[in-house]
Amino acid sequence: MIANFRRIVEDENGEKHWKRVELKAEDHIIVPHFPDGLSLEAYDDYFSEYVSSVGMEPFPTTRPLWELHVFKYPTSNAPGSSFFKLHHALGDGYSLMAVVLSCLQRADNPSIPLTFPKFRSSPKSDNNSLKSLISRVPQALTFIRNTVSDFTLSMLKSTLLEDDRTPIRSGEDGVELHPLDVTTITFSLDQVKRIKASLEVTLNDVIAGVIFLGTRLYMESTINQSGNARSTSLVLLNTRAIDGYKSVDEMLHNPKAQNLWGNQFAFIQVSIPKLHESDHTFNDPLKFVYEAHATVKRNRNSWAIHLTGIVLEFLRKFSGTKVAAKFLYRIQKNASMGLTSMVGPVDKMAACDQPIKGFYMMIYNVPQSYKVTVISYMNHLRVALGTEKGIIDPQKLKRCIQEAYDMILKAAL
Repeated sequence: MIANFRRIVEDENGEKHWKRVELKAEDHIIVPHFPDGLSLEAYDDYFSEYVSSVGMEPFPTTRPLWELHVFKYPTSNAPGSSFFKLHHALGDGYSLMAVVLSCLQRADNPSIPLTFPKFRSSPKSDNNSLKSLISRVPQALTFIRNTVSDFTLSMLKSTLLEDDRTPIRSGEDGVELHPLDVTTITFSLDQVKRIKASLEVTLNDVIAGVIFLGTRLYMESTINQSGNARSTSLVLLNTRAIDGYKSVDEMLHNPKAQNLWGNQFAFIQVSIPKLHESDHTFNDPLKFVYEAHATVKRNRNSWAIHLTGIVLEFLRKFSGTKVAAKFLYRIQKNASMGLTSMVGPVDKMAACDQPIKGFYMMIYNVPQSYKVTVISYMNHLRVALGTEKGIIDPQKLKRCIQEAYDMILKAAL
């Protein structure tokens, strides 16, 4: 099959742009071959190594930037696996997820659209009352203070303040070129909702608290006192004003939906809470949830995120794409980890009438030794841990995160 598509080309001035090319689907659908009749454990190893190697390989410069890999061998998790490899130049998590989900159907009834968790809008305030206007004065002052402090700290961490080297951060140059181990862990969405309701925070606050506590437990058990090291997580946010995914057809043909394409995200730099207090004793595990909640809430109540985006756009326009890319690279390299989450469907999905048991995502070629992605699917939170090979023990880290989840669940309920 041949269709019109685009790939990235570079002109004589070093600027990159899209060029229309012919696409041959057979060049993009890849089916690897391995020995038959092996054990599930052997195929687990093959699959892990294959995913790691494919994720690190650069795309051919002569073809559009996507691939579909079909692993036709059983593993401990499923009788077969498939995954898309997509370049970030095509879009961010939202737009790429919208495209992928458009290729899938409900397993029980393909004629019915996939359903997603409902988004609740914030209650509207009374903008006309004098009392409301007066009450907003201290809010405005807080907004200005948060903007100044958060933006200043963000710029310092982006340029001068580099995180400590710890068991989760090698800090080496070119870390984005090192191979990754990808490990997955699943949590009950119902249980996480119970924790959320008990603590009066958000789902993202709960999962961030679990990841941060588990990470600190891993660090401390690997190197003593590293649980108090200076460590920062970049938490990615979607900046679109939307209430759910749109179909590819709507994104292509609805003029009002054109802004759904591309990369429209921002990030919050969250200092990972320290494991111990000044007396070197472990404190309440719920502080990891509450501190994540407070940090995100404070950053949302400021304009620091938007100012950072303005700085990036200013650099891109007046200094070139490469300068802006170097600035963004430095932001990521100075941090210890990245954390991003997506909303997935409630229903069981199918591809070509084959039901999908698990659904995960992972980001490669990022200058960090440790990446965490979260997506909801079928009433579970699917967490994927991307860890630098030879630097982080993925199974030990997984156990620590499970231990952190149990601790927070027990303390909250």
